[in-house]
Amino acid sequence: MRRLLNSDWFGLYVLVFAAMLVISALRPDFHSSFNIFVLLSTIALSTLIALAQMVIIALGQMNLSVGSIGGLVAIAFAGSMQIWGLPAAAAVIGGVALGAACGAANGVLIARVGLSGFIVTLATMAAYKGINLGITQAQPFYGVPTSVKEMGYAAIGPLPLLLLPAGLAAVLVAWMLSRLPIGRQILAVGGNLSAAELSGIPVTRVIIFAHALSGALAAGAGMMAVARLQIGQPTIGDDWLMPSFAAPVIGGTLLAGGHASVAGAIGGVALVALITQALVLFRVDPYFVQLLLGLVILAAVALARIRAGKAA
Repeated sequence: MRRLLNSDWFGLYVLVFAAMLVISALRPDFHSSFNIFVLLSTIALSTLIALAQMVIIALGQMNLSVGSIGGLVAIAFAGSMQIWGLPAAAAVIGGVALGAACGAANGVLIARVGLSGFIVTLATMAAYKGINLGITQAQPFYGVPTSVKEMGYAAIGPLPLLLLPAGLAAVLVAWMLSRLPIGRQILAVGGNLSAAELSGIPVTRVIIFAHALSGALAAGAGMMAVARLQIGQPTIGDDWLMPSFAAPVIGGTLLAGGHASVAGAIGGVALVALITQALVLFRVDPYFVQLLLGLVILAAVALARIRAGKAA
């Protein structure tokens, strides 16, 4: 029980549960099947976005190009099916490969060339977005196959099928960070780069792998967004940057690196989704979402500093 109370995610899940009770009491339509479907679909997509950023934050870096990679993969995914007639399965494999390649390119520039992660991902954010717009001329791809569209709105009761890939990704990332050598190495590099090098950890390979994994997760989010929107929209990913940082940080992932919590990140995703949903239900100006996210991130970082001080 003590370990449970001291975990990163326990208090967050209590807060999410309390928020659900309050919203339900004030707005009974919160329980509608459609509202639950929309909320869970948003959580499924946001989970992949949060995991893509969390892996890099655990490394002690940041990936500003998460949205651009997701957007580029989204239009490549939809375009390859519309123009080349690729089967959906082949397009998915190609999309994941493209996302991993874009992420690996970030990692190579950071680890081998020695450039700052902030500068590299800031530059590639613009570059990948430029490729996106150059390919599409800012026009959507409408020829998305029916099988992909059905995946976007298919459900078992109020539970969207999009929860399956999101849940699988969360389980695999959690298993990797807690059980696999590469996961422990990512946390070691994020915790203390010099100590990781002295202990024989292949830092260059670890950084490249983490960025490739981040790109693959962003690619999954981009293709999931195509299924939800039913088109390959060039603007996919444009608004992912703030939520990608908000959920992991709220969930206890340290911005300095060395610690990450998949369960906490999912709790952060749920809290952000509930805030957004509540603003819609109560007809509050949606522009206040950004203000609230900023305040929540500041509060989460301050709480993390306080906890770290007490632990020290």
